[in-house]
Amino acid sequence: MSEFNLPRRLAAEALGAALLVATVVGSGIMAETLTKDVALALLGNTLPTGAILVVLITILGPISGAHFNPAVSLVFALKRELVPREALLYIVAQIAGGVAGTMIAHAMFALPLIDASLKMRTGGAQWFAEGIAAFGLVATILGGIRFNVVAVPWLVGLYITAAYWFTASTSFANPAVAIARSMTNTFSGIRPADLPGFIVAETGGALVALLVMGWLLGGAGKTTKEAQP
Repeated sequence: MSEFNLPRRLAAEALGAALLVATVVGSGIMAETLTKDVALALLGNTLPTGAILVVLITILGPISGAHFNPAVSLVFALKRELVPREALLYIVAQIAGGVAGTMIAHAMFALPLIDASLKMRTGGAQWFAEGIAAFGLVATILGGIRFNVVAVPWLVGLYITAAYWFTASTSFANPAVAIARSMTNTFSGIRPADLPGFIVAETGGALVALLVMGWLLGGAGKTTKEAQP
């Protein structure tokens, strides 16, 4: 249990989501401005996102747990490590922070604060990719907490860096980020109409990871390498 009260934890979740989305959207705008090569632009979007996750989880994790992601908060609620009311408030803070992050990125590049995306991201392959992305993210978090909690910021940052490239959807893996990215008609955007498929896939992938990792980790005793809380 965090030593910080609920208002501070909610502020940390909103701030983390805002800075994460500002990084995703802002680096996408910068990459698209500097190069017409799509692969290079994706790389320019990927590296800052992985890097900011390491920073944000390190500095805000001790306050709120650094979920920044409704699917992750749902998982911890189901694990009874977050009460339902707090989980709901976490999710509201994450979505609000994500939307603010899009607005911040747009303001920095002199764009309209909100601009609905026209970028189509839909279909079975995209939804399956998002399910895999969210599965891997939650598995990374749960395995990291179980065996080496101090490494979790790096594990998550590196996982998302990799998942940008091995998933067809470029690994949103986060309903709050998906909602925020529907409000930017730039490199990282997603059409609002495509949101439901992504959100369902992300939530489903996270829940499958909870089940799989609960079984996989449930029968082992503590190891000598397990990090101390």
